[in-house]
Amino acid sequence: MLVVHVHVHVQPGQEDAFRAATVENAQNSVKELGIARFDVIQQQDDASKFVLVEVYRTADDPARHKETDHYKKWRDAVEPMMAEPRKSVKYSNCFPEDSGW
Repeated sequence: MLVVHVHVHVQPGQEDAFRAATVENAQNSVKELGIARFDVIQQQDDASKFVLVEVYRTADDPARHKETDHYKKWRDAVEPMMAEPRKSVKYSNCFPEDSGW
């Protein structure tokens, strides 16, 4: 498993549009064989900050995900909403070792 946290800071007033576009992308992403989980979370004390929690089955699956039409649509739609470039941090799953996702 490869777990990626994508930290996103959107411009004030863009929260609803970003959330809508991102939820649509997530709904399509979870249909991909290589994605075990895709969560969209919004910071409670600052609504302009989000984290996308993406859980991939293999290290090759993120690249496949970025080739999908729904990812490209999302990327292009949300780019002008960003207050700063998004940042990703990659993690290895420690427990459970075999989550069954």
